[in-house]
Amino acid sequence: MSYTAQPWPPIDTDPPAIHEKAPTPGTKLQPHYTECFGCGDEQPGGLRMSTEVAESYIIKSTFDVTSEHQGAPGLAHGGLLACAFDEALGTAVGQLLRKPAVTGKLETDFRKPVPVGSTLYIHAHVDGVSGRKVYASATGHLNAEDGPVAVQARALFVIVGMEHFTAHGDEDALDKLRDSAKKAAQPQRWDINP
Repeated sequence: MSYTAQPWPPIDTDPPAIHEKAPTPGTKLQPHYTECFGCGDEQPGGLRMSTEVAESYIIKSTFDVTSEHQGAPGLAHGGLLACAFDEALGTAVGQLLRKPAVTGKLETDFRKPVPVGSTLYIHAHVDGVSGRKVYASATGHLNAEDGPVAVQARALFVIVGMEHFTAHGDEDALDKLRDSAKKAAQPQRWDINP
């Protein structure tokens, strides 16, 4: 039996409507939350991904793989690679559509090993929208923007109301997020955070 890739998105979708306040190509994005494991700069052992908006509203993220990220000796842990893609895909959805969304499904295909000391260049984009469902996909290139493809992923996100985060999130963390958003003069910060 041969593997046949399923069509993506798997249902009929509308093209994504890029929000009028979405960051423009060339914008370097700040962490949406300083303690986010994927992009936060105050998260010990986190992925500390850096991200910018490229032409055609492609979200380009980089993930520098350190020894803290290894699974097998000298290689990135597959779960952390999936986390990096969840971060890049979620950034594409959140920053470009400017709507709060959560991951509903994430598929990750590992094509090549990702060694400690390498950099993964992830290019993510929103593929389509159907009601509250948002479909996105990404490709990870090893050690260069056009390097060999090491990982590919696609995900379904579900648009949710802000009460999802206020009902299920930690109140102290939500307060810290609100305080940091108030004092940060960063126009690219999401205006949808709780």
